[in-house]
Amino acid sequence: MPNEPQIQERAARPYAAIPIEAPMREWGRVNALVPEVFGWLAKQGVPPGGPLFYRYRVAGDMDRPFRLEVGVPTPAPVTGDGRVIAGTIPAGRYATLLHQGHPDKLFGSITALLRWADERGLKWRNTREGDQEVWGGCFEYYLTDPAEEPDMDRWSIELAYLLA
Repeated sequence: MPNEPQIQERAARPYAAIPIEAPMREWGRVNALVPEVFGWLAKQGVPPGGPLFYRYRVAGDMDRPFRLEVGVPTPAPVTGDGRVIAGTIPAGRYATLLHQGHPDKLFGSITALLRWADERGLKWRNTREGDQEVWGGCFEYYLTDPAEEPDMDRWSIELAYLLA
């Protein structure tokens, strides 16, 4: 049975992340940041305060780069060091959907969430920078620990998009 989108009210949460720009064809560079951000947290003595996430700022495609952050919530605010930045997951109402399966198949779930919101007249908390739409809160939370479940077809990934 497919998961149904829903709206959730969420509090602000601090995080540490590494920003990157990369087109889809270079996604290996994005995924390579996952152990780096967890390693940085460990060196700082900061335990993760939640699951790994990708925060999308600007959508791209195979050739145009995405602007995003690879991050982890933290129990309290941290201080970045230039490579790793400190940020805050914004408080507010989020449209959410739980994707079950391989990350390569997220497009169908993303499309379903966007369509569901559009059908209800919901708007995103986005801004414009020139000709680019900048997302105010577009998150993919990787709820499954790959060390515990290496089969990516069995992963759970939560989509959470901040509403206006």
